[in-house]
Amino acid sequence: MHKRALGRTGLQVTEIGYGAWGIGADMWKGAQDDESLNALRRYIELGGNFIDTAMGYGNGHSERLVGQVVRDNPGIYVATKISPKNGQWPAAPGTTADQAFPGEYMIRMTEASLERLGLPAIDVQQLHVWNDSWLGQGDWQDAAAQLKRDGKIRHFGISINDHQPDNAVKAVEAGAVETVQVIYNVFDQSPQDRLLDACQANGVGVIVRVALDEGSLTGHITPETTFPQGDWRNNYFGGNRKTELQEHLRAIESDLGITTEQLPETALRFVLSHPAVSTVIVGMRSVRNVERNAVLADGRGLPAEQVQKLYGHRWERNWYNAAD
Repeated sequence: MHKRALGRTGLQVTEIGYGAWGIGADMWKGAQDDESLNALRRYIELGGNFIDTAMGYGNGHSERLVGQVVRDNPGIYVATKISPKNGQWPAAPGTTADQAFPGEYMIRMTEASLERLGLPAIDVQQLHVWNDSWLGQGDWQDAAAQLKRDGKIRHFGISINDHQPDNAVKAVEAGAVETVQVIYNVFDQSPQDRLLDACQANGVGVIVRVALDEGSLTGHITPETTFPQGDWRNNYFGGNRKTELQEHLRAIESDLGITTEQLPETALRFVLSHPAVSTVIVGMRSVRNVERNAVLADGRGLPAEQVQKLYGHRWERNWYNAAD
């Protein structure tokens, strides 16, 4: 798999990363541990070297599975995230840094993640929510520096609130973080407005999540699609959203002259076509999905003409909010 620099960290990461939210098996229903472990192992066999997890994925379950595989495969980079102490997702505008990420809490949670992973250090530790007002507030930066000095983490970054890429530009420009994780896809192109340029200018690595818009851009979700009871996608695709989606997908297919089967590859290559992007983490709960996505890490991106056409398919909405 083709590799890119993760900003100024010195890490070279594969273009397709492994997103380990789904294997936590709480909000995404249907994951089986044996299948998840096989998918992780296959990802590594095919040359993948970057896995992103979090303490909040299945209350640490995802971290345990990731650690089980990574301990047997030296040279794999692991990124994880600290959940906010106050449990607010995303961070509310008035929240203080001390309410979300007090320093002692960050250190304690990092140590707990290390125990679950069974690893001596975390390659990239991230705050799982963010607010740019926290710059200069609290002791979170001191805690990050302490964790580095103690050898518990190697690099430090933030995961940006859903659909709020501009809410991290100050952190990037201040040099407070080495990586950002952000939603970026054909529909949500807002990181192109300011964030991606700021990251390039300041040597900050960009980890893209939700490149397939939680499954919308796979083309597999139709008005008839159903999800298991308790699966969070019942909310994301609630109301009339599955029907509303179809018009946008058909417009992309018509404009680019592609089939529904080509949608996911096109969507992932669109994101990888931006030079600021270091890696795209894709949720892959099966070996089949790993094999299908791994081949896209070939350094090719999309033809410029197709990228230009896709710019016209920006669709701003926030489906993480409940449907009407």
